[in-house]
Amino acid sequence: MKAVIMAGGEGSRLRPLTCALPKPMVPVLNRPCMEHIVELLGRHNITETAVTLQYLPEEIKGYFGDGSNFGRGVKLRYFTEDTPLGTAGSVKNAAAFLDETFVVISGDALTDCSLQEAFEFHRQKKALATLVLTTVTCPLEYGVVITNGQGRIVRFLEKPGWGEVFSDTVNTGIYILEPEILEYIDANKMVDFSKDLFPRLLAAGEPLYAFVTEGYWCDIGNAEQYMQSQFDILEKKGTLLSLPGREASAGIWMGENVQVDASASLIPPVVIGDDCIIGPNASIGPLAVLGNGVQIRQGSSLKRCILWDNSMVGEGAELRGAVLGKGALLLSSARAFEGSMIGDRSVVGEGSVIKPGVKIWPEKWVEKGTRLSKSLVWGNCGRARLFGNSGITGDLFTEITPDFACCLGLALGSSLAKQGRLSLGSDGYPDTQVIKNAVLSGLMSSGLQVVDLRKVTMPVHRYGIRAFDLLGGVHIYRVGHNKINVRLMNDRGADCSRGEQRKVEGLLSREEYRYAMKEEIHPVEYLPDVNRSYINYLLKFLDRELIRRKRYRIVVDYDPSQLGALLPGLFDALGCQVITFAAPRTHSQTFSELLKAAEQFGEVVREQGANYGAVLDSGGEGVVLVDDQGRIVSEDRFYALLSLITMQSNQNSILAFPVTAPESVVEMARQQGGDVRRTKTAPWSMMQTFLEEDVCASQQRCPQFLLYSDALAVLTSLAEYLARRERTLSEVLAELPGFVTVRRDVDVDWNDKGKVLRHLAEESGEQKIETAEGIKVQHPEGWALILPDADEPVCRVYSEAFNQETAESLTDMYVQKIQDILK
Repeated sequence: MKAVIMAGGEGSRLRPLTCALPKPMVPVLNRPCMEHIVELLGRHNITETAVTLQYLPEEIKGYFGDGSNFGRGVKLRYFTEDTPLGTAGSVKNAAAFLDETFVVISGDALTDCSLQEAFEFHRQKKALATLVLTTVTCPLEYGVVITNGQGRIVRFLEKPGWGEVFSDTVNTGIYILEPEILEYIDANKMVDFSKDLFPRLLAAGEPLYAFVTEGYWCDIGNAEQYMQSQFDILEKKGTLLSLPGREASAGIWMGENVQVDASASLIPPVVIGDDCIIGPNASIGPLAVLGNGVQIRQGSSLKRCILWDNSMVGEGAELRGAVLGKGALLLSSARAFEGSMIGDRSVVGEGSVIKPGVKIWPEKWVEKGTRLSKSLVWGNCGRARLFGNSGITGDLFTEITPDFACCLGLALGSSLAKQGRLSLGSDGYPDTQVIKNAVLSGLMSSGLQVVDLRKVTMPVHRYGIRAFDLLGGVHIYRVGHNKINVRLMNDRGADCSRGEQRKVEGLLSREEYRYAMKEEIHPVEYLPDVNRSYINYLLKFLDRELIRRKRYRIVVDYDPSQLGALLPGLFDALGCQVITFAAPRTHSQTFSELLKAAEQFGEVVREQGANYGAVLDSGGEGVVLVDDQGRIVSEDRFYALLSLITMQSNQNSILAFPVTAPESVVEMARQQGGDVRRTKTAPWSMMQTFLEEDVCASQQRCPQFLLYSDALAVLTSLAEYLARRERTLSEVLAELPGFVTVRRDVDVDWNDKGKVLRHLAEESGEQKIETAEGIKVQHPEGWALILPDADEPVCRVYSEAFNQETAESLTDMYVQKIQDILK
């Protein structure tokens, strides 16, 4: 007996999984569905098979070839339809091959039906056509068939309503046919077996019989059936269907080179493909199928879900009854629920929620924190801006990939003059080096001369851009456990402005790159000992003899792998005794992470009799101060202190303050003769103001730009300031004006931020409001600022008052207002 596999289906009800894949190639237990059919035919010694193709035929031909890799003696011949011919028409198209009894079977159904029994029944009845039937509980989506006592078919009805149902036996699409049946099918015309051919044969009195199989059969026509068919096999309903890999333990099938953390939980039945990585405390199953090369990060949870090859689930994410397409990414803390389908290479951002039944088409981007309740077919959901407040941040190899980094380098290089030098630096870790090399490739391709500063901190890099008269720079470093930050700087060493960012974004999105001629590509230039040059630069701002005479004792917790080339030499030159707690760290820390590290630090400062202490982040930007009494200096008071140092080091200086700065500190500056300039909170905006010509001219000593995000500049300038004032740090802090600030974050969807601000502005009434950034509302007892965040789906509420209770009350009031607006 020969066979015909009908493999021309588009699988429109399975979209978006079949947007670029014919339905027979949809993976079932990590193998194309059609491969299970080829295996079924092989078990019945049916080796000569015609395959009818129509939608994306090369995908099937490229995978199966001539069939020789799928069983001894297997031979596949392909018959491609130029236009759709229907189920029977496609078989007619292969008529030259069909010279004996043959079986027709769908390439997109799953079955372990005994074809031998069906064939023997067919021969016994001397039938022209035998239809293989199965019983189902709900026959509405199938062709219903009724037979007489001898198994001869007496009636058909395609997809009946409940009022028309007359049987629970339905057509599986598996037929045993004699070659004479081809005479009833018109060539090159649309002809369907169930709708056209069989009713015609029935009317002509031809012998049509039905064989009811007791084996397993399931059509994978929609998402529910596609998933359920695999769960059925896992639960051993299709006993002859093979499971991939080896059964590592009861109900756990595992491929080659699988890495499972000892703390991960595998709840059977589960299938895990080759080269998968299961992280710590992940929970997989029951009923989960993981394709090859899938990564499941720490603390993720998966139940009743299908993951295609090379997909990834981030830390703390959840999948419930969902499908992830090939290369799709569900980032940390995201959740996808029952019936949702995420297309190939789509990215679901951090903390996003994909609601039940939502479908995301391939290569889409869902911004972090999005709650998606409708299918995403056109465009993207969020991700309108590539840059956040502090450059570009994303997960390594998911959001920040080498190919993206190369294109970013091309776009940046294309936005700048071809004749010029641009620096490139990183924190030196292997993963950041990968991204750095990709950026380097893009920059060189655009014709720029690249100056590689190698392993440097961000403050050293900023200095290097100014010192060596460069066009700008790119700095790449770790932030968080698995994230990479790419920071673009202009020719003054400041973060690129929003206008400069937009130019790069536009070139990147349009892929309008300037490629250099071969002879215009320059070799990489290396600058020696930039760290030493930076130390000398800092020392020029300081009265070294004054500091030496004081012989300050300072306790510092820092990362020697990043700051070891800077900190000891700098403080030696100032004659300070530094007591170090040096321990390597894995990434740059946020202020809140530094605060946590400083919790036990105050006791050490007191025990050592130190003048002050500091915990530094590994990148050399962030710092938490501890005064001589062992008390941690809060973030607001820390910035107030830096403002005081600049102000008292320069007569009649112009000071820049972000809109979030306490009014009491601003008033302090005015009372001491300083001029105040307000800025937005984004680092690029603050730096831009610090570097304005009149601001720089008024800040010759301890300028704000020097102290901003440079931990070593802060510590050394503080030493000189205390020596000049002959005061302790605790005494200086006591002189700062009293104020209380409170900050609270409210979850606000990206699409609702504008609505929230509009309502708050409308409800302000006669109250004075400022709209330089967000909405700042003045109250008799203080102020409140509602600021939509550029990086997160939140609005931040800041309040200031002269006591804690009032500040808390103001904050609570606006948090409640926002929540009411959202309701």
